[in-house]
Amino acid sequence: MWYAFVAIIRRELLRMLRQRGRLVSALVRPLIWLLIIGTGFEALLSDYGAGDYRRYLVPGLLGMVLLFGSMLASLSLVYDKEAGVMRMLIMAPWPHSLIIVARTVSATVVGVIQALMLLLVLIPMGLVQWPASVPLFLAGLILGGLVCAAMGMLIAVFSRTLDNFAVVMNFVIFPVFFLSGALYPLQDLDSAVRFAALLNPFSYAVDLLKHAMFATAPPLGGADFGVRLDLAVTTGFSILALLVACIRFSSATLRERTARLLGRRT
Repeated sequence: MWYAFVAIIRRELLRMLRQRGRLVSALVRPLIWLLIIGTGFEALLSDYGAGDYRRYLVPGLLGMVLLFGSMLASLSLVYDKEAGVMRMLIMAPWPHSLIIVARTVSATVVGVIQALMLLLVLIPMGLVQWPASVPLFLAGLILGGLVCAAMGMLIAVFSRTLDNFAVVMNFVIFPVFFLSGALYPLQDLDSAVRFAALLNPFSYAVDLLKHAMFATAPPLGGADFGVRLDLAVTTGFSILALLVACIRFSSATLRERTARLLGRRT
């Protein structure tokens, strides 16, 4: 069983390495936000005595890479269902939940690798200071990737086709990002918008990165929540989302296998 778990993760990582355009786009997207939107807003905010906006953006941009990278990596589950690869996996002698957990771990690793690649690009630009707490920074990357991978897996297990996944993901991914505090502090938002941001688990992943990167003189007020709350929400949501995804995947697989035995289509 352990060999199967590692094999599934290895397959997904090899898929990422073969898709070089995917790696390039993972870096280009946040850099566009940084160089165009970040520069524009920093010039605007400097007129009101609140500069250094680009440095404030760094945790949010790392969160952006985690969000897009981990959620897009979850797309492979739907692709394998359409291509027929999933039938071979579900016929193997291991629990179906193992497939979901392994895919989630691999999607998390993909997101973390892409975030570290962006970090290596940002360091020479002078926008990244050494994290105040390296363990907290690594925890922020891992838990942030895990939250995003769990959300992506939750969408994937309910999607029958790639088109369905793409529609739902586009509907989810942008509100999740814009309501996360990645681009602006949540403290002064309208009460309704702030309440929506509080319900967003990705907000706490981004906030954890802010705690790790802004030890002294945080720009624009720094973090919005406490570290313990960030850790509790990101961990709790990931476990709950994974549990729901495993139950859904197992039940859907059981129905499909039963229908095939009875000679009917699901």
